[in-house]
Parts: sequence; structure tokens; C-alpha cells
Amino acid sequence: MSFPAIFAIILIVFMIAVLAREYLRPGLVLFTVLVVFMIAGIVTTRDMLAGFSNKGMITVAILFLVSAGIAQTGALDRLARRMLPLRSRKTPWLLIRIMPFVSFLSAFLNNTPVVIIFAPMVKKWADKLRIPASKFLIPLSYATIFGGMCTLIGTSTNLVVHGLMLENGFSGLGMFELALVGIPVALAGYIYMLALGHRLLPKNTDYLEDLEKNPREYLTEMTVAENSPLAGKSIKDAGLRNLKGVFLMAIERRDTSLETVNEEEIIYAGDRLLFTGMTDQLEDLNAIPGLISAADASFDADFRRIQKKLVEVVVSPQFPGIGKSIRDFNFRSVYRAVVVAVHRNGRKIKSRIGDVRLKAGDNLILLTTKNFSRRWKNSQDFYMVSDIRDVNNEQKKAGKAPLAIGILTLMILGATFGKDAPFATVNQMDMFFFAAIAAVLMAWTGLYSSTEYTRYINWDVLITIACAFGISRALQNTGAADMVAGGIISAVSRWGALGVLGGIYFVTMLFTEIITNNAAAALMFPIALAAARKLGVDPQPFFIAICIAASASFSTPIGYQTNLLVQGIGGYKFRDYLKVGLPMNIISMLISLLVIPLFWKF
Repeated sequence: MSFPAIFAIILIVFMIAVLAREYLRPGLVLFTVLVVFMIAGIVTTRDMLAGFSNKGMITVAILFLVSAGIAQTGALDRLARRMLPLRSRKTPWLLIRIMPFVSFLSAFLNNTPVVIIFAPMVKKWADKLRIPASKFLIPLSYATIFGGMCTLIGTSTNLVVHGLMLENGFSGLGMFELALVGIPVALAGYIYMLALGHRLLPKNTDYLEDLEKNPREYLTEMTVAENSPLAGKSIKDAGLRNLKGVFLMAIERRDTSLETVNEEEIIYAGDRLLFTGMTDQLEDLNAIPGLISAADASFDADFRRIQKKLVEVVVSPQFPGIGKSIRDFNFRSVYRAVVVAVHRNGRKIKSRIGDVRLKAGDNLILLTTKNFSRRWKNSQDFYMVSDIRDVNNEQKKAGKAPLAIGILTLMILGATFGKDAPFATVNQMDMFFFAAIAAVLMAWTGLYSSTEYTRYINWDVLITIACAFGISRALQNTGAADMVAGGIISAVSRWGALGVLGGIYFVTMLFTEIITNNAAAALMFPIALAAARKLGVDPQPFFIAICIAASASFSTPIGYQTNLLVQGIGGYKFRDYLKVGLPMNIISMLISLLVIPLFWKF
């Protein structure tokens, strides 16, 4: 066991620990590790930069634009409305109507925009039919995962493995090659969710509905008395800016409402002050001379008025203030919105709002202006849950949905049959070739904004993928991949190549649940290649297993971005994913180990 191999393994363990604790965004974590490998001389600068020019990584970037072109036309919105049943039926019948359709879409589009559009619609649809939305949102995420397993472009993970195969001299993956195992896994997943999975899902209350029914659990109103010593003072001078348990969010004055309250705002007698935060701990407020608790009917009337300006959002992994408190990030000034409540892992955080450190997946109830949704509709900082239909209706490219679908269809057909074209070109007519053409056609036909196109690209995902190629090379250069492969072979040697296949699948699936799917695939690729060479078998079955296992993130909300997104909207707890997802992990692994050797021989 060489020192470089030990050093590489220690650094990888450190990387996994940091990713699991979410100290930094994955792209920055992997870039840090890659820089350390470069300093140690384990990878060259050429190795380090290779991932940033890899065809698979660039293809992922281009497909972000293609997905944006489809989403911006409103095609997905119309399809979603037609797909959702008009009448309530038993949950299994509703799921079988939703899940296969969503899987089909996610086989050809990036999973995240599919869930961003469908999840709020499913939530509103469920509320309208008076059924719990939490019975459908995890299945929605699972359906996108099933679809991503079936095609080369279904998820970025497949393109990562495809790119690594090309880099190591293999032919790569066909457009529908993964469907041979992806479809059986999807069918088994549908059966499981219809028969048992939906019974394990909770019946959670909608956050805005809960706020509407119990406003006084979220908001407290105090009135400024006629002879109050606070009258005529600014909010800062009155000591109302840095209260211990609550936060002043708005002032109701006669028939007007001031939602953007700054510390220099003057207080007048008769003002009604709205506070949010720890509303069950009002010692600070009651101790202030001149403030009277407004426990009368006027509060209900005020609440009905401000309710029209309440917006529900979910914090995305790209939110710039992750890890910072709401006060330190200055959320109110940045977004011109007041945070009324923060829900995390299905629970309302009962602490002073300004002290809450935000995390990806947090569900926020905001009091804001009518223009908030329009202003932040294309932001990657958070995902809109309420008002989503109004936002989308403003950004449609009317009449261009058929054009977008046509370009997408041509891209898929070209990527599938391009290699069999009767004419030759100087360039390989593969997925990259046709995706690039599709992205350019969509830009010049106005399917997505040509001035804001960079906003549609998830740069952290691209940096993660690019750095993962270099880390994969480091594991090969140090011999760490050979060492780990040897350990896996020793542990399952009695079952031969099938046992090694199971070991690689299990470790990949485990990594996916605790770190990111792209990082898991890149880490396991060199190990799978080394294991195949030690056994003297074709590595193709191992590569297929990595693709499927790296997408099989069912047991945690952190392994797959769509799981994280629906967690906030559905109010799921971490244990909900374990309860529903662990059997799905086992089912997908068993089917993969049965099907993969049938179509890809060792």
C-alpha cells in the first residue's frame, strides 16, 4: 500500500464527510480536493483541466439550455394540467396517472425543471381536491428518477459515466441502452408505490393553509397606545429592531400597510405592529411601555388583507445565503420580503426569525409585495411554490411550444440514429452534436432568453462534474482505485463477478445517498474499471450498474436535487424518505443485479 494511495483515500474520506455535512457547495468541495491533488503532484494541470473540456460535461451544460427552452414555452405546464385528473379517486389510481407520464418527460429533459413546474401544480391540484399533497410529491420525485435511468440524457450522471468511458477508450453508451434495465426498475417502482409505498407517506398539512387557519401561531399584533412613549420615535430609537424572540415585519396604519419597514420609520399612536417569530414567548413585547396586545377582531381583517401578499418558496442549493442567518444575509433588503416562518424537515423552526441560518430545502413563508413573483421568477435562489401559475403565465412564449417539442424530437432522433446516417461528416454525430444544434436553434427562435441564458445553467453541477473527472484520474494515478477494487473483490470473491457487481452497485448507491450522484459516479468509475481488469472481465456491466445506482437515491433528501425540492413543498421529515425509500433501494438493486448480466455479459 503506497503512500500516495493512502493519501488519496484519506482525502476522499474527508471530501465525503464535508459533502455529507453540507459545509460548502459540492462544486467548491471537489475543486478544493482537486487542487490539493495538483499541489501534491498526483494530477497534472492537464489532468485537472481535462474535465472542464470533457464532451460529457459540456453536453450537460447544453442540455440545461434545451430544458429551459422547453420550460419557457409553457409546454410542460399545459401537459401537467392535462395529466392531472379532474376528480378525486383512490391514491393508487391517481399515482398511476401521474408517475409514468412524469417519467417519460424526465427521460428527455433535466429532472429539476420538470419537478419545479410539476410540484407546485400537483400541490395546488391536491389542495383543490382536498387530498394531502404529501401523498404525491415524493412519488413525483421518484418518477423523475425512474425516467432518468432510461436514457443517456435522462440525468447528468449518465453523461458523466459516458464521458469517463470515452476518456478511457470505450465506446460509450447508446441513447436508449440504459432502458434495458431502467424500464424494469421503473415498473417495479410503480408497483411498489401503488401497493405499499403510498401507504407509508404522511398526510401533511399545507403550510399556507395552516397559517390561514392559525394566524396567531405565526403572527402577533400589538397596538401603539394613544399616550405611548413610542409615538414619534423611529423603530430603531424605540428599541423594536433587535428584540430577543420576535421580529417586526409590518405596520398597519389606517388603511395602508407598510411591509418594507426600515429602522428609521416613525411610529405613530394607533399604529398596529405585526410581529413574527416566537409568538408564544411575548415577554419582550409585553414589557415595552405603550404597546397593547391587539386581541380583537381587527387582526383577522388585517390578516385577510396581507394574506394576498404571502408567498411560499423553497430555498435552492444555489441560494447565496446558505449557512448565513436571515439577519446577517439581510434577506429583507435583498428580496424586499419579510420571512414570516421557516419550515425545515416538516417542522416550523421556533426561534427568532433573524437568527435562523438558512439551508437548502428550507420552506419559507414570505410577506412581500405583489411584484415579488414577477421580479424573481427566473431566479435560481429559490423555487416558487405559491403564485407559480401566475408567474409562468407571464413568461410563456405563446405559440412556440410545438416548435420546442419539434426541436427536442429532432435532437433525440439525431442522437439515436446519427451514427447510422448514410453520409459521413468530419465530426461524430452524437449526443453532443445534436444537443448543440438544438440549443442554438432554441436561442435563435426565441425559446429562451438570449440575454439571460447563463441563468438557466447550474454552474455548481458543471464544476462538480468537471472536477470529478480529475479526482477519478487521481484515484487511478495513485493506485487507490486498484486498492479499493481489491478490497471489494476480496469481500465478495465467493460470488465471483456477480458479487463484485453487487458490491459496486451497493457502494455507489450508498455514496449517492450521502453525497452527490455525480461525485458518486466519478469516484466509483475507476474502482469499477480496476475491478474488471483484476477479474479479467468486460467492465461494461459495472459501468451500467454505476449509472443506475448513482440515480437510485430514494432514502435521503440530499442525494438527489428533486428529493430536496419536494421535501420543502411536501413538508417531509428525513425519516419519511427512509421509510418509503429504503425498500425502493433494495428493489432497484435486486432488479439491476438480475437484469444487467442478461444484457451485458462479463
